[in-house]
Amino acid sequence: MSTPAAGATGVEPHHRGTAVRLNRLRAAVLGANDGIVSVAGVVVGVAGATSDRTALAIAGVAALTAGALSMAVGEYVSVSSQRDSERALLDLERRELAEDPEQELEELVELHRAAGLSPGLARAVAVEQTAHDALRAHATVELGIDPDELVDPGHAALASLGAFLVGGVLPLLAVLATPVAARVPMTFLAVLAALTLTGALSARLGRAERRPAVLRNVVGGALAMAITFGVGTLVGLAV
Repeated sequence: MSTPAAGATGVEPHHRGTAVRLNRLRAAVLGANDGIVSVAGVVVGVAGATSDRTALAIAGVAALTAGALSMAVGEYVSVSSQRDSERALLDLERRELAEDPEQELEELVELHRAAGLSPGLARAVAVEQTAHDALRAHATVELGIDPDELVDPGHAALASLGAFLVGGVLPLLAVLATPVAARVPMTFLAVLAALTLTGALSARLGRAERRPAVLRNVVGGALAMAITFGVGTLVGLAV
């Protein structure tokens, strides 16, 4: 292939498994965060309009179910598209290796030279990799793809669904388990505590500063709940 994929050079195969696991864990944390904010916004908004426990339960369960299914379907479609693209790239690479192996070898040499190896070492490495597994060499160095670790849309969908459910259950339980007078403030506190935790976890997994990540998470969630509570209150008064 004439144009190497951006960021494909310098990939260390022995680190790929760790990176994939961290990305999955980070996605799970973010999915739980989405569940917390989405369901909290719904139940707090409904709580602003009515104190009826049944209405709150129905709205919360509906938000939890719809949100989890939406996340699962969206993730399945997205990851399926990614997997299809990866398979198409691997098929193209197989054809090119079969039709013009010499050109593909030279391309691999240039990729190693671009990564900083000397011309002689780049050629020696490329020749040895090609002799061992040409497709894997091009897939990892040129495309940044591990042929044995293609993304699984089913696993991604289930992980997103589960993460959303875990996060969304918290505000639902908080709003249903507390007395009417303390319902909204207790839900706010429970949600902000959970958002602090997910913000800290996402920062740690991304090796970023904890304070800004937590602050963004908490402020965003607080704004979402405050706005939906205000809207719910106005609707309750109007109706």
